[in-house]
Amino acid sequence: MLKLSLCFFIIAIIAAALGFGGIAQSASAIAQVLFFIFLVLFLGALILGLTVFKSV
Repeated sequence: MLKLSLCFFIIAIIAAALGFGGIAQSASAIAQVLFFIFLVLFLGALILGLTVFKSV
């Protein structure tokens, strides 16, 4: 998921550099959503790993 976020971020940068504002804005929004989903899943796994699964 982090790879997809990075891919959309690169697409947004290239599109913005070439002057395609709408494509850059939508690619940036997709990258931002994917990054925050990744961040939530990572933090959830980290908390579960430090608490619940440590005792197993």
